[in-house]
Amino acid sequence: METLNKYFILVKKLSLDELQRDSISQFQSKEKFAIRILADHIRSGHNIGSFFRIADSFGFEAVDLFSCSVKPPHPEIHKTAIGATDSVNWNEVFDIDDYLKEKRNQGFIPIVIEQTTASIPLHQYPISKDEKYILIFGNEVHGVCDEILLRCKHFLEIPQFGTKHSLNVSVAAGIVSWHFLNYYLE
Repeated sequence: METLNKYFILVKKLSLDELQRDSISQFQSKEKFAIRILADHIRSGHNIGSFFRIADSFGFEAVDLFSCSVKPPHPEIHKTAIGATDSVNWNEVFDIDDYLKEKRNQGFIPIVIEQTTASIPLHQYPISKDEKYILIFGNEVHGVCDEILLRCKHFLEIPQFGTKHSLNVSVAAGIVSWHFLNYYLE
């Protein structure tokens, strides 16, 4: 028991000051990783808020919100994002064809995170830090809409081994985002 007490004495959580995080203006002026999150018909402000937190934490370029995805300002987004809507660039997407065409012209590769007949396991996709990606996440119940599925050719799924067939969309976004970010950090 004495060893355990020594461990707790030596380890302490860092305070907010000790974390030395960037200010919003410092964050906004930094170069971002060339990754965007596209929310397709995400109805929960808590999930959208999580997307903003993920994009802020990992230094992603932007969060794009398509169709009826809830948008800032919104109390549920604010509660989960805790200010990340102020640091992360975001855009409302009205026309998915125009959006995908524009982003492809900018060199982005749209990747749908969805269980489809064409999906490959996340860890088998050849990620390159020289590429730019849009990670597309769909509605909490229905997934990514057919309108987007028909316009994309890269489909990934997170391997799962339990009895449930899916993860919460914000949990999936965190897993996939961290997986992609790892390749940029190498």
